[in-house]
Amino acid sequence: MSEHGKRTTHRTDQEVGVMTDKLTVSVLGTGIMGAAMARNIARAGHAVRAWNRTRAKAEPLAADGAYIADTPAEAVQGADVVLTMLYDGGTVVQVMEEAMRGLRPGIVWVQSSTAGIEDAGGMADFAEEHGLVFYEAPVLGTRQPAEAGQLTVLAAGPVEGRDAVAPVFDAVGARTLWTGDDGAAGSATRLKLVANSWVLAATAAAGEVLALAETLGVDPQDFFGLIGGGPLDMGYLRAKIDLIREGGLTPASFAVATAEKDARLIVGAGERNGVRLDVAAAAAERFRRAAAQGHGDEDMAAAYFASFEDEPRS
Repeated sequence: MSEHGKRTTHRTDQEVGVMTDKLTVSVLGTGIMGAAMARNIARAGHAVRAWNRTRAKAEPLAADGAYIADTPAEAVQGADVVLTMLYDGGTVVQVMEEAMRGLRPGIVWVQSSTAGIEDAGGMADFAEEHGLVFYEAPVLGTRQPAEAGQLTVLAAGPVEGRDAVAPVFDAVGARTLWTGDDGAAGSATRLKLVANSWVLAATAAAGEVLALAETLGVDPQDFFGLIGGGPLDMGYLRAKIDLIREGGLTPASFAVATAEKDARLIVGAGERNGVRLDVAAAAAERFRRAAAQGHGDEDMAAAYFASFEDEPRS
């Protein structure tokens, strides 16, 4: 048990060895995260059936042995587990409705998209209506840990069915943190939004500190020298500033447009619970401006450009 009383499981060779059954896993949504997760599921020896609205994003998975489906209904045929990794809650429900013809009772549905807290109940209702076993399972991590199978899975769902999802979680993540036994309650999403609120605030602050330093004629290395080794220093700050300065914003680890969406989910969650989140609201606006400048598909560090009306001078 963790210090907060929640169960934490770590992947071990012994545990993986016990769960040797091979599954058929349908992955709906093969963007930055979904493609990496599908690839690791296939490399773990499971059969993968992949679908993406833009088929070209799914086709590279064929080289890893995945079957590329033309429709969600085709993708979920014969699946033991359906994993959704899509843009938001509305998209998840729409795609699952499209998949209805191929769904059969008893399929496990792992919902890994970052959605609103209020979406969990509707998804759980859909699952109950169609006889699916629902697990809420957003993940913490970006492109690199996703590709390495080192995500943290935040999961909620019935205890009696966890053996069925453990092989999938083991394939995509280094750790699974169970937050509850009812996916409808949204406990995993609540924790994901709290974690993302910190990530997005730190990202926005990194861009602002670099923009201010440049505008004031301060060498960013002098700033790093000032905070180096102290409590204000952090590897994440340095990494994001390096991405901006070195032009490493593509391919994105976490895109500006997705960061804006998540920031607005965070603001909305606060508002519905009587909490004003000024930093998250400001971050959402910075991400929006950066996207409007043409940086929507770049790494979220590109929110830096929102500090300028025009492109900053090099």
